[in-house]
Amino acid sequence: MIIFGASGHGKILNSINPESVKFFFDDNDSITSWCNKKVIPYDSTIMSSEPVIIGIGDNVIRKRIVQKVNHDFTSLKHYSAVIALSVKIELGSQILHNATIQADTIIGHHVIVNTKASIDHDCKIKDYVHIAPGATLCGNVTVGEGTLIGAGAVILPNTVIGSWCTIGAGSVVTKNMQDGAKVYGNPAK
Repeated sequence: MIIFGASGHGKILNSINPESVKFFFDDNDSITSWCNKKVIPYDSTIMSSEPVIIGIGDNVIRKRIVQKVNHDFTSLKHYSAVIALSVKIELGSQILHNATIQADTIIGHHVIVNTKASIDHDCKIKDYVHIAPGATLCGNVTVGEGTLIGAGAVILPNTVIGSWCTIGAGSVVTKNMQDGAKVYGNPAK
């Protein structure tokens, strides 16, 4: 596996299974080593059969990299994550330390379900979403593409969150949100 992104998030992905990581891709030429591994600029011809995962938390940048990279992507699940058998997880997504994903949830492409995040039954998480550490999505929540759900935020059941929204850390979302909305607080406004 190759991690794209020699940064803090890349370090977390490397820690899940360091033996499987061959090296890092990064556009910053000044970084030559990360996590005791070589860092090189992206090159589509290098180890083209080796799958890539994006180690960058920013949703916009992750989407840009997907459009640039000409490798196959892989998903990554930490061994401590609890994932129901009926959960569907698309390529490029990452389920991190102690995350929980319950029955019949669908996780899109290149989604980050961060440390101790909890996603209850029948949720639908679209592509490029980042669910930050400790966030809770109650049952039957839909989250649109590119949305950031901040650390410790709570989304109540049957809520629909639009695309490219930002939900502040610790917020409690009690009603649906339109595309591009930015909300904070309890209840989130």
